[in-house]
Amino acid sequence: MKKYLLIIAFLCIGQLVAQDISGNDPDKTLKEKIYTANKKRVMNFSKKQFDALFFEFFEKKNNVNTILSKEEFYQYTIQIAIFSDRLATLYPEEIQIANESKAKWLAEQYDDYLSVIKAKTK
Repeated sequence: MKKYLLIIAFLCIGQLVAQDISGNDPDKTLKEKIYTANKKRVMNFSKKQFDALFFEFFEKKNNVNTILSKEEFYQYTIQIAIFSDRLATLYPEEIQIANESKAKWLAEQYDDYLSVIKAKTK
């Protein structure tokens, strides 16, 4: 019985991830793959680990001399989104804010990042 409940829970979580990542997102498959691969690890991040990830991302994102690959970009944005799940678990009264933050980070697009980099280098 536990085995069936675990399978059902896994499928439900997968469905929630799929709903969070827009159906018309051209990078949907990549984002889902990164989300699944990082979920467990990021849910165990300390605030210190998250802060390091967050600031590293903004340093790299704003450095016009180094352009992140698509996978690198999504590794950061998806992990930041996952941490919102952790915050929602720790602070249930803030679940709406955490869900909005998660949706924002999952909606980030690599093409938008490249456009900003291109504009900065002109």
